[in-house]
Amino acid sequence: MKVEPFLVERYMSSYEHLAKLNIAETCVAPFRLGELLSLIGREDLLEELRDLTLDYGHTEGLPELREGIAKLYRRVEPDDVLITRGAIEANFQVFYTLLEPEDKVISIFPAYQQLYSAPKSLGAEVRLLRLREEESWLPDLAELERMLDGGTKLVVMNNPHNPTGSLMDEGMLKRVIEIVESSGAYLLCDESYHGLFLDSSSPSAADLSERVIVTRSFSKPLSLTGLRLGWIASRDRGLIEEMKLRRDYVSISNSILVEKIAAEAIRNASKIYERSLSILRRNLPRLRELVESRDYLHWVPPKAGSVAFPGYDLNLGSEELALRLLREEGVFLVPGSCFGIEKHLRIGFGARPEVFEEGIARLGSFLDRLRG
Repeated sequence: MKVEPFLVERYMSSYEHLAKLNIAETCVAPFRLGELLSLIGREDLLEELRDLTLDYGHTEGLPELREGIAKLYRRVEPDDVLITRGAIEANFQVFYTLLEPEDKVISIFPAYQQLYSAPKSLGAEVRLLRLREEESWLPDLAELERMLDGGTKLVVMNNPHNPTGSLMDEGMLKRVIEIVESSGAYLLCDESYHGLFLDSSSPSAADLSERVIVTRSFSKPLSLTGLRLGWIASRDRGLIEEMKLRRDYVSISNSILVEKIAAEAIRNASKIYERSLSILRRNLPRLRELVESRDYLHWVPPKAGSVAFPGYDLNLGSEELALRLLREEGVFLVPGSCFGIEKHLRIGFGARPEVFEEGIARLGSFLDRLRG
C-alpha cells in the first residue's frame, strides 16, 4: 500500500515542540483532568475508578457512553453508534468498510488530508471537489452534480470545515444529501467540529438521512484530546455491523478506563460546549482585529469550529513564513502549503486566552515587520 506523507501531521510533529506559543492546534484548550472533574461535579470519580476491572470492556463502546452520544442527535439511537480511537480511526473504518480498489470517491479540497489520501491509498479513484475562497469556502453543488456518476461509491464532506471554518447550513446540507442519494452513493460527513457554532448552526447530517455516515471526536469541542476517542454514527444498522467486523482487525476495543471518563463527560456535554464556546468567542475578536486591520491580509471569517484560514499578500511562501515566525517569535501555526493552498495560514483560536492573546500580538508584529 502506497501512502502519501500526511503534510499537516508531519509538519506539526516536526516543529510543535519548539513552540513557546502554539496557535496551530485545532482543539479547544484541552482540559486538565482535575479541571474537567470539577466542571462536571465528579471530583469523586478517581476514587470510584479504583475498583474498575481493566478488561476489554464492550467492543462497540460502553453502553452508557453510546447512550450519551446518541442524545446529541435527534434521530440516532445507541445501537447506531460505534466508539473509535479518535475521529481519525472513525474515518478510516468507513473507508476500510466501504471501499474496494478502483471505487470512485469524491472528496472536498482543501481538507484534512486523510479525507482524500486514505481512500487513494486503498486503491480508490479520488476526485477533488475544490472549495474556493471567493465562494466562501463552500461546495459548488452544480459542480458536485456534474462530478457524480453511477459508479461513485462515496462522497466525503467536512462540516464545519477544517481549515477554513466555513459551515454548510441546513438547506445546503439537505441539498448535498439529495444529490448524493440520487446517485446511489454514501455520504461521509466528518463533523469533528460540530457544536462549535459561532454565528449560525447546522444539524447533524446523521439526522437527515440513513444514507449518511457521520464521524466525530472528543478532541475538538469536548476538549478531551488526550482520551483519543471518537465515534461513528449512522442509522444504517447493517453498515454499522459491517464496520464492527472490520474493526476486529484493527483495534478490537478501546480503553475501558478512558471510556468511563468519556461517559461522565458526555453526560455533561452542554457544560463543556459552553466552556469551549466562551473561549472561542473571547479569542476570535483578537484574530478578527489582526486580519481586518491590515490591508495585506484577507479572509472569510469562520462561522463555526476553532480554526480560520486567512490569506496574505506578501512575497513569501507560507512554510517559510511559518518557520521564520517560529524561529523569531516562538509562535507556531500551520502554513497553507500543508493543505495545498499557498499564501494562507491556518490559525487555531481555541488556545487558552492568555496564550492566544500573546501569540496573536507577536504574529501581528512579525507580519508588520515583513510588510515594512
